[in-house]
Amino acid sequence: MGRILTDKDVEPAVKGGSVYAAGGGGWADHGRMLGYAAVSVGKPELISIEELDDNDWVATAAAIGAPASTTPWEMQGVDYIKAVALLQETLGEKLAALMVGQNGKSSTLNGWLPSAVLGTKVLDAVGDIRAHPTGDMGSIGMAGSPEQMIQTAVGGNRSENRYIELVVKGATAKVSPVLRTAADQSGGFIASCRNPLRAAYVRKNAALGGISLALTLGEAIIAAEKRNGSAVIDAIVKTTGGNIAVSGTVTAKNVVYTKDAFDIGTITVGTGDAAHTLHVMNEYMAIDTAEGTRIATFPDVITTLDAEGKPLSVGEVEVGMEIFVLHVPKTIIPLASSVLDPSVYPYVEKAMGIELARYALDIKR
Repeated sequence: MGRILTDKDVEPAVKGGSVYAAGGGGWADHGRMLGYAAVSVGKPELISIEELDDNDWVATAAAIGAPASTTPWEMQGVDYIKAVALLQETLGEKLAALMVGQNGKSSTLNGWLPSAVLGTKVLDAVGDIRAHPTGDMGSIGMAGSPEQMIQTAVGGNRSENRYIELVVKGATAKVSPVLRTAADQSGGFIASCRNPLRAAYVRKNAALGGISLALTLGEAIIAAEKRNGSAVIDAIVKTTGGNIAVSGTVTAKNVVYTKDAFDIGTITVGTGDAAHTLHVMNEYMAIDTAEGTRIATFPDVITTLDAEGKPLSVGEVEVGMEIFVLHVPKTIIPLASSVLDPSVYPYVEKAMGIELARYALDIKR
């Protein structure tokens, strides 16, 4: 049987999702808004893939964009519901469940409100346990597929007449950039529903159990908060199975916002031989030692925490801060087919100027 999500699950979802946000992943308050709205208007239900028939339709509920506080974004809960409704209309069939492309401060909760209002289940599956810079990385193997997909986008700043409703059909690689453009035009952040796929395909290609992992982690964090910051960090390490790979003072930050709506650059922790470089593209994608030895690479989870154990987004990290860097190796988390797809790496490697695929896919030289 599924699990009815209640107000007691909202904070754990936001807090666990914030760790898996890996330095990116939206806004915690937006996640709370979505969660509390969902549990107040209905009974969102979390189910496992076993509870669906092979032919049931599953789509991905997502928020697209990189909303800075400088952009005029506006996203309402109703936008997520409308995006799902538009996709169902276009598909001509009901969706049985919604998954999300990634965990994050708000994305862990993206499927809750449509579930409460439309009755679509919240599937305990994600396109990636952690947050990532491109939609392809959470597209469960659809990035390079020629198959026609349906994608919808809804939202925008109403007072500036930026509200958009969009339905596009085409190969994922060709229509995903259209949705990014819509997000930009809408004010920087837009709700979407995309890529309806059969449950049988999702079972083979998604990272199963990804929502439960975030909830369990969030519950452990909340229990530890009653003690102190080091207890929270210990709880995060123990629950994720990871380790603190680096800790120290932030000595440099060189991150720039690009015209393609990505934050790209590096953050340095420590000095001299003990310095470590965190490579950023919206999220933390790799860690190198001072000698240039790679110690962590996406799809590993890489997250910065402050002394209280609070996950810090890339934008919150500043020179002079004392931080702890969590590393959860990819070998101990469920991996979706998209993070093992060689085609998702070249674009990101080119933008960042570093190698990722060789480490992510364990390619021997």
